[in-house]
Amino acid sequence: MAKRSKSGLKNKRKSEKRRQQNQAVSSRLRTLAKQASTPEALQDAIAALDKAAGAGKIHKNTAARRKSRLVARLRRTAGKTGAV
Repeated sequence: MAKRSKSGLKNKRKSEKRRQQNQAVSSRLRTLAKQASTPEALQDAIAALDKAAGAGKIHKNTAARRKSRLVARLRRTAGKTGAV
């Protein structure tokens, strides 16, 4: 059974608040990654990844890896269509 001390309850509140914030950020990042089919949308996704990495929501290397994959995906699709 969980402890019911004041500090334990406060810790529970804090962790729940953090979990919801992290969930919102990761959901937004997934949405932007899926929509990154144009250079403008790619810039939005990259900016969001940088912001999340700066805030400590995701690791900086994770942000770099995701940005690299997004750019590579855009270049592959652009190569097939003849654009960019």
